[in-house]
Amino acid sequence: MKRNNQYLIIIFSLLVLVGFAIIPAPEGLSTQAKNAMGIFLMAVILWVSNALPLSVTGLFVIALLPLLQVMSSKEAFALFGNNAVFFILGAFILAAALIETGLSKRLALFMLNKFDGTPKKLLAGIMLTCALLSFIMPEHAVAAMMFPVVAVIANSLDLEQLGSKYGTLLFLSMAWGAVIGGVGTLLGGARNPLAIGLLKESTGLDISFFDWCVVAMPLVFVMLAVAFVILNVFFRVDIRDVKPAKQVLMAEQKAIGKITINEMKAGYILLLTIISWIFLGSVVGLGVIAILSAVSLFMLKVIDWGDVEANVNWGIILMYGGAIAIGSALSSTGAVEWAVMVILDNIILTPVVVVLAISFISIFFTEGISNSACVAILIPIGFSIGDITGISPVIMVYLIAIPAGLAFILPMGTPPNAIAYSAGYYRIREILVPGLVLNLCSWIVFFIMVFIYWPLIGIKLI
Repeated sequence: MKRNNQYLIIIFSLLVLVGFAIIPAPEGLSTQAKNAMGIFLMAVILWVSNALPLSVTGLFVIALLPLLQVMSSKEAFALFGNNAVFFILGAFILAAALIETGLSKRLALFMLNKFDGTPKKLLAGIMLTCALLSFIMPEHAVAAMMFPVVAVIANSLDLEQLGSKYGTLLFLSMAWGAVIGGVGTLLGGARNPLAIGLLKESTGLDISFFDWCVVAMPLVFVMLAVAFVILNVFFRVDIRDVKPAKQVLMAEQKAIGKITINEMKAGYILLLTIISWIFLGSVVGLGVIAILSAVSLFMLKVIDWGDVEANVNWGIILMYGGAIAIGSALSSTGAVEWAVMVILDNIILTPVVVVLAISFISIFFTEGISNSACVAILIPIGFSIGDITGISPVIMVYLIAIPAGLAFILPMGTPPNAIAYSAGYYRIREILVPGLVLNLCSWIVFFIMVFIYWPLIGIKLI
């Protein structure tokens, strides 16, 4: 975006904020609720346009809440201590340990070497490897770690940039595998714990690590199969042999040598952490377990602080603090409930319509903005719609957060897409149609899961 356009968007967002601050509150809406809506709309404009970094907008929100007397400074800043924020921080530190010790690369090479017999098997291996790693690491970290491995494979096969369909297939398999796997657990993307944090602040309810996996995991494996079929339908495999890639993978695996003590430490800590999240998360708290795990990595000298600084996305943590704060403000002041009642005054909403609409909006909205921003924007609205239609806020979190992770086209939607695109093996216009088809398929599959699979595990819309 050009600098002048950024200035115009920032000015426009501030004018919206000032406009809400100076106009009288309409009937049925308090001044605090009116001001909260102004801050929210300003944040939406900045998050959608990315005129300011997401983290800076998050900090701005925190400052504006007490400034416009929506809540006290103590309340606003305390929301940075939300359990979800510390869960995200701990998860990022765990991911940093896996990358820095080399354990994540070892796991990736081990899995890839099992799928290198034919060109299609190699693609399936890359997609499945990225998906499985996204169960235990943020999807952006998986894509960043796998990128050089896939690039080496492409170079070993002498694939021409913008000239090889197999090159496109390799990098899309990496990106789409990471994206799909990222919805499977709370570790795959920070938007998942963000949604749970908003749920906790607004309603006091919670979703356990295990419950999330039970709900989302089947979708992952169905979507992996769908994505693999779509890739092979839209892009022709234009090579016959991947033996050079096999030799490269074997050489890479040999070069990393035997497993180190630090890798073993990181692996054991990760395993114990996941077990603790599953069985103790609802008792101790996901954030507490995550931080204790992170501390243990330093106690056992697995990583040092420099490793953390190099791998942790501090900006996204700041953004989440702001998102949780504005979500809490909209809920506590009744702002969103009032707005939804006004907008939907003459519209009859049924659970089926809500599922179709909210999941559709979430899937396609996240193509244009960060999926974290998508969750921050839609969750407060979803809670109010749920109040009207009788849909539990827990279910509304699933209806918004899971589809929000399924962006397959544009680089700005999710980091794996941006990382894959940066390889230079395809143009955006080449993946618009297959990406759109995959988006639609994911929407349909999600809808089917809601009404067929969810009731089997005890989740009913009303």
